[in-house]
Amino acid sequence: MSGPQPQVLVVEDEPAQREVLAYNLEAEGFAVRKAEDGEEALLLIEEENPDVIVLDWMLPNVSGIEICRRMKQRPETRSIPIIMLSARSEEVDKVRGLETGADDYVVKPYSVVELMARVRTQMRRVRPATVGQILEFEDITLDAETHRVSRGSEQIKLGPTEFRLLATLMEKPGRVWSRDLLLDRVWGKDIYVDTRTVDVHVGRLRKALMQNGRSDPLRTVRGAGYALG
Repeated sequence: MSGPQPQVLVVEDEPAQREVLAYNLEAEGFAVRKAEDGEEALLLIEEENPDVIVLDWMLPNVSGIEICRRMKQRPETRSIPIIMLSARSEEVDKVRGLETGADDYVVKPYSVVELMARVRTQMRRVRPATVGQILEFEDITLDAETHRVSRGSEQIKLGPTEFRLLATLMEKPGRVWSRDLLLDRVWGKDIYVDTRTVDVHVGRLRKALMQNGRSDPLRTVRGAGYALG
């Protein structure tokens, strides 16, 4: 996997189900955070900015539907995929969940194997490099499984940090990443690194991508950060 593990937040008030989900997600290679009620979930979403959320509909304090609604109202959390879990199997409930903003809806009791597949599907959307996808942008190709990068027909040699940096930028071309966000995504949330380190590695990545007189695909946005394209 590329960079720090992709993170899944499990929001489930039943301890046994919460632990089964966490165990299986960790076995899949995901970092897992857990919340047992709606308030704790909202706090963790704010602090951790997880990649995917597995969210139970019926929760103490704040319901799953309400969490979904609040997340979709905020630009910072609007694009985080939500898989809603619910014992409600009526079509009207499923439609309500999806219309409120859930990206997927799974009826209890569910197959853990199927749910893991659904998590991988959502992760493929938001962090494709972490699930071995091949990423392409213009003439740049990044193969996350073999750790190879090419530009046109030429192989480009990158260090591990530059590779993770490029993978992050290629996952969302055009998006401006702040230095702090890049630090979290490339180095990890628990590691203290000076933000100027980002500039050094972006410089190295730029140099590698511009070999043999090729154009610079990276964009520096003054006061905001970096983007690809």
